[in-house]
Amino acid sequence: QVQLVESGGGLVQAGGSLRLSCKASGSTFRISRINSMGWYRQAPGTQRELVARISRGSKTRNYADFVKGRFAISEDIARNTVYLQMNSLKPEDTGIYVCHLDYLGAFYPDDWGRGTQVTVSS
Repeated sequence: QVQLVESGGGLVQAGGSLRLSCKASGSTFRISRINSMGWYRQAPGTQRELVARISRGSKTRNYADFVKGRFAISEDIARNTVYLQMNSLKPEDTGIYVCHLDYLGAFYPDDWGRGTQVTVSS
């Protein structure tokens, strides 16, 4: 099994920045089968939505339209960690940011973290 632990959330004023981290740990074999890692967010009363995703080896990065130009996703494979640098934060970015990963060939079910709260005040 693989565990995902997020960190870096908090309270920030509009226009500010935060950097989220998500570290995967556990089964070495499962970690070697990671296809991609990413971040979703969920605001009160809304469905969970993809924020950004990065393929293992950084060949592909995908961003939601509402964060393009403001957020950047990166990875440190040696540390099995993915980062989300969030700049120019807006109040509508407020929500719980949840780390996600999927596996090559969908060999295992996707794994999810517990989430970290991001609150942007106006």
